[in-house]
Amino acid sequence: MKSVIKTEPVLEGKEVTMQFGGLKAVSHFNLVMRPNELVGMIGPNGAGKTTVFNMITGVYTPTSGEIFLDGKPIHGLKPHRICHQGIARTFQNIRLFKELTALDNVRIACHTHSSSQWWQALLLTSGHFAEETRITRHAEEFLNVLGLSHRRDHLAKNLPYGEQRRLEIARALATQPKLLCLDEPAAGMNTSEKVALMELIRKIRDDFDLTILLIEHDMRLVMGVSERLLVLDHGVTISEGTPEMVRRDPKVIEAYLGLEEAVK
Repeated sequence: MKSVIKTEPVLEGKEVTMQFGGLKAVSHFNLVMRPNELVGMIGPNGAGKTTVFNMITGVYTPTSGEIFLDGKPIHGLKPHRICHQGIARTFQNIRLFKELTALDNVRIACHTHSSSQWWQALLLTSGHFAEETRITRHAEEFLNVLGLSHRRDHLAKNLPYGEQRRLEIARALATQPKLLCLDEPAAGMNTSEKVALMELIRKIRDDFDLTILLIEHDMRLVMGVSERLLVLDHGVTISEGTPEMVRRDPKVIEAYLGLEEAVK
């Protein structure tokens, strides 16, 4: 019997707008992401990229419009509920539990899908200990995938910057997402770290059967890893297509370089 290949959108945004007083940070944003797509979102500073992430992950409730995950509306839900339904993210500014070990940072995320009940933890039942053992094993697996097994018992604050970035990704993966949103994962990395990150993003997409939405300022990285790009400028999508199409779009050149450079 042939397996059915899912083609319905994993994520869909319809006419999504976010307004802060008289400022429209994002205006009539539309997005369709299908299973296993790797899509990059780019634009100048202040274009609205992180605002889009914040609406998708529940930090902001859109002023208008709708957002769907696997066909179910998620706009207006709290971040923890959206995470439980299958969206995980990293942040432009690292937000690890710095006083906890690398292992415990990932263990916390594994608890998103814990089957243990609060009373089992209170009574220290055998079921509680079995669940904690399972969670630890899974957390160690995620650390291994991200090349952090040797940092298992190190405090997060003591990890080199590039490894803190990877630990954030490991923690996000531990929530078992359908959609992974990466907000400038290469920020602060050197060239070799960025090359390794590009390969890692492709690997986790394939190994974990994920759909990935990526914000990144490093053009070489985002052009190299993304299959499709969206370009925002002042909250409006001005271009969408393959990296090569977007690279040659006069609107994109103008947004990044200014009108005088665009017409040269």
